[in-house]
Amino acid sequence: MMKSSATLKVFTHIIAWLLFFTLILGVTTSMGGATFARQLTSLNFYIFCFVYLFIFYCNSEVLFPWLYLQKKFVLYFSIIGALFVAVYFLTPFDNLLSHTNITEFRPHHPPPPDSIGQPPMHLPPGERPGRRGPFIDTNSLIIFLLVWLASVALQILKEWRNSQQRAIIAESDKKTAELAFLKAHINPHFLFNTLNNIYSLAIIKHEQTAVSILKLSNIMRYVTESVAIDFIALESEVECIADYVDLQKLRLNKKVYLDFSITGNTQNKVIAPLILMTFIENIFKYGISNHLQSTIIIKLFIEASTITFYCQNKIFNAGFVYDREGLGITNTKRRLEFLYPGKHSLNIDTGNGLYTVQLTLHTE
Repeated sequence: MMKSSATLKVFTHIIAWLLFFTLILGVTTSMGGATFARQLTSLNFYIFCFVYLFIFYCNSEVLFPWLYLQKKFVLYFSIIGALFVAVYFLTPFDNLLSHTNITEFRPHHPPPPDSIGQPPMHLPPGERPGRRGPFIDTNSLIIFLLVWLASVALQILKEWRNSQQRAIIAESDKKTAELAFLKAHINPHFLFNTLNNIYSLAIIKHEQTAVSILKLSNIMRYVTESVAIDFIALESEVECIADYVDLQKLRLNKKVYLDFSITGNTQNKVIAPLILMTFIENIFKYGISNHLQSTIIIKLFIEASTITFYCQNKIFNAGFVYDREGLGITNTKRRLEFLYPGKHSLNIDTGNGLYTVQLTLHTE
């Protein structure tokens, strides 16, 4: 990619300079200079090319990055001024334009007399026929300014693009670090609650203790594998959720009714790992009462272009609603913003004494 980009840059510069020098030759030809072919083979033309190529690349590759961007403004503009004076004395454009008057006459023929029959006068250096006083090649100076400004503009554009790329990389690194931080909060919290549940089973010597440990092993393996990636197969996420729900069932009493279902095809779909687990954890943490009847609903609907998660439980203590909007929910919202920007909708409702969550993820 970098090699092709460099090749494109060289090719673009060559085309731009060819167009520029062709335009200059066309202008000087129309102003009475030598023919296009004669100018193309003249020394003055190659001097002209060298002067402006040197100004352009000297400024863009050396002076601007090493002096101007380093805030050495006095030295930078002093050198630019010196180059301007050098062009003033070299008069590259006027030399190219006057190439006709120099080369049209062969060396063994004397130059023709002037309009009154007198031999041509030898003018002092810096003056031209028909002009009084020193001659200023304004065209050369204007071209100098245009070439210099073009090189400055090119470098400013290059610096702007570099700063944009640095900003994008920095933002990407920031998001990666934040996601890793969020996952680090989610995973230990999830494992801590599960271990507490298995500990309770072990205390009462429940027959499902060994099965629970196996399910926990599967969950830990899933968590370990998914922590380094942003998306994982939906099948794996569903298996993890099912194992977690099975572990929670072991501690539910007869006053709790659990409605857990998964509808749709999980194959060939991906999801952000553990993005649903915070809501499921909260249901079992806050939606169960040891004394009152309770209903827990957990449903997952999988369609062609969407994944919809729905859960609901009764609110037994209004003060717990604030707690449920704590670190876990906040982190999940931030993960959704990072991983599903503009492709998700999350609605949390606490009306009618029920805590209801509906999350829709757009997968296409």
